[in-house]
Amino acid sequence: MPTLVHEFSWPDRVVIGTVGVPGARTFYLQVRTGKQIVTIAMEKQQAALLAEKIDDVLDQLNALEGNPFSVPTSTPIELVDNDPLEAVEEQFRTGAMSLGWDPTTAQVVIEAYPISDADDEDESLDQDDAEVPEMVLVKMPVGTARAFTKRTREVVGAGRPLCPLCGYPMDADGHICTPPDN
Repeated sequence: MPTLVHEFSWPDRVVIGTVGVPGARTFYLQVRTGKQIVTIAMEKQQAALLAEKIDDVLDQLNALEGNPFSVPTSTPIELVDNDPLEAVEEQFRTGAMSLGWDPTTAQVVIEAYPISDADDEDESLDQDDAEVPEMVLVKMPVGTARAFTKRTREVVGAGRPLCPLCGYPMDADGHICTPPDN
């Protein structure tokens, strides 16, 4: 069965956002081109690692001797996006992701796949009930990629404050900890 690819070659918007309060937030990657919009759920750690790795790719390109690409070292102000997520309709929960670079278009490439249910393979061989495999493919220019990483770091960092004694997140309704032994 062919994979349904939600492809965004030059997205109008690509952001990480959340729904919920710190400590109970759901993280989403949302991509839009025109009226086509896809929102996929992901873990906080996936979002943080994605931003870190994109910055690494862009920094490596900047350090490349004879680099033909104009890679910004910081977020271009005109690309800053602090708007909330648009209507959230979760397409799938992200499992595996890959990150790449397309030198022909000077774009960062993200591929996101849903969590696979390997255990479900034995349940049924009836193809009529099988879901179509899908993925999200995002190709974004370097300026958009820098803006994406800046926003993602801010969203990830906007969680619960850390306890100065134990280092674990503190909830709004209280926190009990045991200071570490010295």
